[in-house]
This record gives sequence, structure tokens and C-alpha cells, in this order.
Amino acid sequence: MIPYGRQNINQADIDAVIGVLHSDFLTQGPAVPAFERAVASRVGVAHALAMSSATAALHVACMALDLGKGDLLWTTPNTFVASSNAALYCGAEVDFVDIDPATWNMSVSLLETKLQQARRDGRLPKVVVPVHFSGQATNQQAIHALATEYGFRVIEDASHAIGATRDGEPVGSCRWSDITVFSFHPVKIVTTGEGGMAVTNDQALAESMAKLRSHGITRDASQFVGEAGGAWYYEQQVLGFNYRMTDLQAALGTSQMARLDEFVERRNAIAGRYDALLRGLPLRLPVIDRGNVSAWHLYVVRLKREKTSLTHRQLFDGLRERGIGVNVHYMPVHLQPYYRGLGFVAGQFPESEAHGAEALTLPLYPTLTDTEQDTVVRALGELLGHD
Repeated sequence: MIPYGRQNINQADIDAVIGVLHSDFLTQGPAVPAFERAVASRVGVAHALAMSSATAALHVACMALDLGKGDLLWTTPNTFVASSNAALYCGAEVDFVDIDPATWNMSVSLLETKLQQARRDGRLPKVVVPVHFSGQATNQQAIHALATEYGFRVIEDASHAIGATRDGEPVGSCRWSDITVFSFHPVKIVTTGEGGMAVTNDQALAESMAKLRSHGITRDASQFVGEAGGAWYYEQQVLGFNYRMTDLQAALGTSQMARLDEFVERRNAIAGRYDALLRGLPLRLPVIDRGNVSAWHLYVVRLKREKTSLTHRQLFDGLRERGIGVNVHYMPVHLQPYYRGLGFVAGQFPESEAHGAEALTLPLYPTLTDTEQDTVVRALGELLGHD
């Protein structure tokens, strides 16, 4: 089976983890802040906070922005459920903005239209979470302008997009947002096994997220409410969580960050080769906005259903039977049974629904060989009658 994604671990990564195993710290030692500095430096942001997962980072980001009961968060249906679940963890409500038919990211024009209606209804969102789908940056400058006009906060879900840029600016700089979240799951651009990170330029938000990821506790004497005791003294000031990353994970992440440029360059080469090889098949290929360099976490195509008698399911199953580990990113969140229970119905976000009914994620990872990629393309051609 050729999987759709696969981690890339080399000897330097292994040595970095072994080094931690030989050290005095396995959990909260020097490797975590070193990883945070590596990411912060790379994306040009003031503060970086490593977490146990990107979901954890999304959760504490929402909490740091005081999202709670009676508040509303908007995101896109074309994402993993964590983007919206984080709001529900806080007791807030969720709604969605449909995607752009070209980029498959949140549509800025539909966002503006929905905001205009929400202002009339007196129901504006407190937080908007654009998702950098597949590794391509959203138009954060335009979203930031709307945030200024309508008064909402912005969390960039960049789980797919470390290493991506827009007009030369790294995703994660937070120039146009309050907080950005990255994921380091094994199929992502760089990995820590499981792990995530929240980055921000706002010191108060960084301090809040630092407490929330570690039980709501601070050991910083300048933040104490009570009178400090001895060196053992600490304070739990809010109800937080154990969302910390370990030194083992962080050491792997720092080692992986040294190869980020290599990973992104290789992913772009593979994506470019797919673009050339798949022309002529009844597929919609991904479109990259002018000025964007995608991190290419995913290479997603959409079946042109009007151009073939083959169904989406038949194409998916046929590729799997041929040893091609395709996937679907994503089944629209609002059509999941849990979200249907919240009142969402089919037909509300037609472009996301069409995307979910047509999308196939093809194998893309740095060690994918030309021969393996040719196997994927040949299987697609055979199934679609273009061999």
C-alpha cells in the first residue's frame, strides 16, 4: 500500500530523541523551550507555546480569547472536527462559512456577506477560525480587515501549513491574526509524534495559554496573587489542563525543523509533478493563489462527476484495491451526526458539500518516489478510462 502520508525520520531525529533519553529530563526540560524558539524564529513571531496536540492548542487559544457560553465561533466545514470542537469545549456555539470554489479555503466574500447579515441580526462571531487547507494560506489580510470592521478575533488553524508563505510572509507570523495553531502529527510537514503549538505576538495571550496548558498553574512570582512561600511555591490561578508537550517530542520536533525547507521543497516538487501528469483526466486539480507558496500537506483532487460515469466511491475503492492509500479531506463537519444533532442540515454549505462528495487525497510525502507516483497516476488513468 502506498499511503497518502508518511513521516520522514532520519538518524539525526533518532539521535535527538536518544539524547533526551540519556538526559535528566524526559518531560519538562530544556528541549521544549528550544523547540518553541525554533518555531518562533522560523515564522517570525514573539511567543510560541508547545502543546500535546493541535486540538489542545486550539482549545487553549479559544479560552485565552475568553470564548464561552453565549459566544459564537465561525470556521469552515472543510476541516477536521477539531477546528469547531474547540469552541464547543468552551461552551460556545459554532457556525460555518462556506469555501471558495477555487482554493477550497474559507471564502472571504461569503464571510463578509455573512458578517453583514450577522450585524443586522445582532449575532456577530467572537472568534473566526480560517483553516489553511492542504497547506495553502488563506487571505489573512482581508480577513484581518473584516475583523477590524466587525470586532471579532482571529485564530489561524495552520495545522497543514508550517513552512507555507503568502507574499513572502511566513504563515504563523500573526501579523493578521491573534493566534496561529500548528500541528505536528506524523503525516504533517514536520512531526513530534503527536503535538501542536500556538503562536502569538500578544504577551498577555501567551501568558494565559501557558497557564492553561499546565493545570492553570504559574510559578512566576511576578504573577502571584498571594504571598509567595518558599522555592516550592506555585499558584493555580485558573482551571487549566495537562496539555504539555514532552522533551522527547520536542527534541524530535527541533530536529525536524532543521529540514523544514527540504520537506516543503520536496512536497512542492511532487505536487508540481502531479499537476503535469494528471492533466487531461476528469479531475479538478488544486489551485494555488498568486503569491502563495503552499506547504502541501495534502494533494487533493476533485472528481469531475459530469465528465465520467465513475462514482466517487468507485474511484476511491478502485484505488484502494490497487494499493493506493487515498483518503478524503474532508467530510464536511456540519454533516457529522453530532453536528446534525445541533441543527445543521444538508444544503447549508453547498461548496463544502460538493467538495466532500468529489475530493480524493492522493499520496504525498517527501520519500514518495517517482515510480510510486507513476503508479498512482497510472491507476487513476485506468479507472477513469484514460490509460
